[in-house]
Amino acid sequence: MIRSASSRLALTLLAALAAACLCVLAPAAPAPAIHPAPVVTLTVDGAIGPANASYLATGISNAARAGAQLVVIEIDTPGGLDTSMRAIIRAILTAPMPVACYVAPSGARAASAGTYILYACHIAAMAPGTNLGAATPVAVGPGGVADKQATPSAMEHKQMNDAAAYIRGLAQLRGRNADWAERAVREAVSLSADEALKEHVVDYVAPDLPRLLALLDGRSVAVSGQARVLHTAGAPVENEPPNWRTRLLAAITTPSLALILVTVGVYGLIFEFMSPGAIAPGVTGTICLLLGLYGLQLLPVNYSGLALIMLGIAFMVAEAFLPTFGAIGVGGVIAFVIGALLLFDTGAPGFGIPLAVVATVGVLAALLVFGTVSVALRSRRRKPVTGAEALVGSTGEMLDDAARDGWANIGGETWRVTTATPLLRSQRIRVLARRGAVLEVAPEDNPAQGA
Repeated sequence: MIRSASSRLALTLLAALAAACLCVLAPAAPAPAIHPAPVVTLTVDGAIGPANASYLATGISNAARAGAQLVVIEIDTPGGLDTSMRAIIRAILTAPMPVACYVAPSGARAASAGTYILYACHIAAMAPGTNLGAATPVAVGPGGVADKQATPSAMEHKQMNDAAAYIRGLAQLRGRNADWAERAVREAVSLSADEALKEHVVDYVAPDLPRLLALLDGRSVAVSGQARVLHTAGAPVENEPPNWRTRLLAAITTPSLALILVTVGVYGLIFEFMSPGAIAPGVTGTICLLLGLYGLQLLPVNYSGLALIMLGIAFMVAEAFLPTFGAIGVGGVIAFVIGALLLFDTGAPGFGIPLAVVATVGVLAALLVFGTVSVALRSRRRKPVTGAEALVGSTGEMLDDAARDGWANIGGETWRVTTATPLLRSQRIRVLARRGAVLEVAPEDNPAQGA
């Protein structure tokens, strides 16, 4: 009994030992592969405006929902609107993941508003041959360009100090060169990529995005007070270009196109009112006017300029209905051109109306006015074709013999006629004048015989 129990125990121990040996000798199962979170790239190419602000804010939000570890903004901009720039910076500062600003490709720049955006990002990088800076806020005077005064005004001092404090705060938040940032605002200085790296304005200089991601691999970035370690080597890159809505918004918020859309819209509605039932001018005008007004409400519009444009258009319309022979129309053209020059209260690059556009629209408006005046003058000289005056010179046929008074068929109607020359039945006659309900007539072949 005891021997049997000992045998069973020995067999159990041998089985356990064999299992242990098999576990040691068997090849280890491969550990599950760890795939790094994706890197999302967004692209800004052109002036900073409402379309860029919406695109970047939406792109950062979508990247957060997709679990991206990093958002890279590839930027090439001459600057833009202050309100749009601040909206972009708010989206960057509240992002739940690191955001890198990469000035690329070679030859690109991050001027003016682009410098602020670069300073706001957790990581700043540039490609060789790029530059940044010239972040001085630009004020606009009546001519649509910056006023050059010997002594800056109190408002300009406020704008300058506000901009300098804003970019200094961003530099201190990211641990970058705050003194140079303030000089970029107050003195409009700029730096190349290599100089920016030496001045501790940017963190990296990389020739392309793969090289930048390789440099960032393993870096710890503080986001909302928490350290995030980047694993960008071999991470999938998801490019999110602007969609059709962003491109449409960018086109509509181009000041020149917004002005043209409003002008075409108003003229389309005018033509529809002048020719009811034409349909096409009314539909086209309504669509253009709504698109133009939508673009204007997103832009920093000078309402004095907008009022002058509307007044000018109203004067040009009035020219078509009032016998002023061009006086009101010319005034309308002048008001329209001045209003177009004053329309946008900004000196931001890319958000002014070129003089060539204003001149072209003004010339077309002047041609429309002069065309209306010439049509009115031709109509004034044209012989009446309706009413009582239209009967003078028309021809008809006598219905009976008449020595002095008689009846005739003229224009399909029966009229009482008087004549200085005896007329015969069925004789052709011509109307010389009308006196009330009586027509003065004469033989058609010899109208000079009439009285």
